[in-house]
Amino acid sequence: MRCLSCDVHQTVFFRGVCHAHNCHLCGSAVWPLRDTMSCMNTETTHDPAWLDAQYNNRALVPEHAQHFERWANESAVVRRTQPGLIDVAYGHGPGETLDIFPAAARPGSPLAPVLVFIHGGYWRSLDKADHSFIAPPFVRKGACVVVPNYALCPAVTIPEIVLQMVQALAWVYRHIAVHGGDPQRITVVGHSAGGHLAALLLNCLWPQVGADLPPDLAKNAMSISGLYDLEPLRHTPFLRESLRLTGADALKASPAFMPAPEVSEGRGMLVAVAGGDESGEFRRQNRLIRQAWGEAAVPVCEELPGRNHFSVLEALVEPKHPLHKRALQMLDL
Repeated sequence: MRCLSCDVHQTVFFRGVCHAHNCHLCGSAVWPLRDTMSCMNTETTHDPAWLDAQYNNRALVPEHAQHFERWANESAVVRRTQPGLIDVAYGHGPGETLDIFPAAARPGSPLAPVLVFIHGGYWRSLDKADHSFIAPPFVRKGACVVVPNYALCPAVTIPEIVLQMVQALAWVYRHIAVHGGDPQRITVVGHSAGGHLAALLLNCLWPQVGADLPPDLAKNAMSISGLYDLEPLRHTPFLRESLRLTGADALKASPAFMPAPEVSEGRGMLVAVAGGDESGEFRRQNRLIRQAWGEAAVPVCEELPGRNHFSVLEALVEPKHPLHKRALQMLDL
């Protein structure tokens, strides 16, 4: 694995919690994902104005504030009325908490499949509290839903956020059975930046994170409007100051430049979707991960007609929408 500070490669065997993931040379966090290729080829121009026009979804969707308000209001209701545990610590750092919404199940029922939802916001905004609305449709169908938080840029880097999500998923595997969830059936779903993180978690070298963790800890993943090539974001003016992406970090954390996850017995696959009304760049990013990882690892790569960057997430919780039905299939529900 790669140390984030001294940039050396090591084979490290870890036990216990993820805070033990330190380089024995410098004490810094070790990178637990498969290495990316040494060079990055991208079809995207680095013209600043064009990049802003492609990636600034709030400017592209004038009614974005209505989506945010609806998510926040519906989530507040869920947090007041839905049984669950709020702000459970999965680590000791800023933002390292998660919410658990147990499955609607009778005592004595088998352990429920687990849906871990990772929110978006370009790694720099929004919060798990804005996304509790994801839980009820899946809880009613028999899933245990977990919504983790993470620290936000520029206080941390994107690779540091990746490590937080590794830590969160390791916590879920180790503890979710106490809350009625099946650690052998964890599906990760993410939106936008969360879709990027969901894809990366399929490529984690879990046994190097902890000796008790299986290689296929994440059964499968769904990325909704995910980002897989981070190099263009380094050159996008409205993101530059908050993300502070270096070329090395952009390469290290770009799923499209990693090997495809190992697919075996129906595990390790990514469902990639984007809105049909999203920018050309977001639709390119969606196609890119299929091109990079292949059809075996990305069996579904679709654009949802009539959906923008925000309404595409809402399709996930609409019971009659094919995206919701596909998520239920991934959970075996």
